[in-house]
Amino acid sequence: MSVEVHPANGQRLGDAAAVVGSQACWCLYYRLSAGEYGRTPSAEREDIMRRRLHETPAPGVIAYLDGQPVGWCGIGPRTEMARLARSRTIPAVDDRPVWSVVCFLVRPGFRRRGLARELLGGAVAYAREESCAGLEAYPVDPQGARIDTTFAYVGTTGMFEAAGFRRVLQTQSRSAGLPRWLMRLDLPG
Repeated sequence: MSVEVHPANGQRLGDAAAVVGSQACWCLYYRLSAGEYGRTPSAEREDIMRRRLHETPAPGVIAYLDGQPVGWCGIGPRTEMARLARSRTIPAVDDRPVWSVVCFLVRPGFRRRGLARELLGGAVAYAREESCAGLEAYPVDPQGARIDTTFAYVGTTGMFEAAGFRRVLQTQSRSAGLPRWLMRLDLPG
């Protein structure tokens, strides 16, 4: 099994659509305010993401298994995540210019192969390349239980801890009734 992770840019538009296009959100749930998101039909969301793929930084990274696009990790500056900027349940802890890791998507048939970990590693590597100050994430803490992938789209605390992230604070946000943590990985400048 050969896994590669690359930034989702304009050259990878078809690959991004193959993975993220199966979702009505087009990885815009956190990037738009709740009102904007609710008013934006799926076709417009696709257009927004297609334009975004031509901007820097890339809005995510794509995992390839033996050359086939199979996974996505949505990332970007927290300041560009409108839903996070206004969130009452996931507060900003400081003014540090961090990027947010907001979601993971692995195509059916390719799950349970460690691709989310590979995507996270690729997101960290890309953030370093772009001289990002650090990454922040808001994963669920399954507290030793197995949870449905629907609720784990934000990742799990264990996966982030294994990648060097530290818990900063337990948020008021929940997934599957379980707590979500704000976690941080500082990147040396």
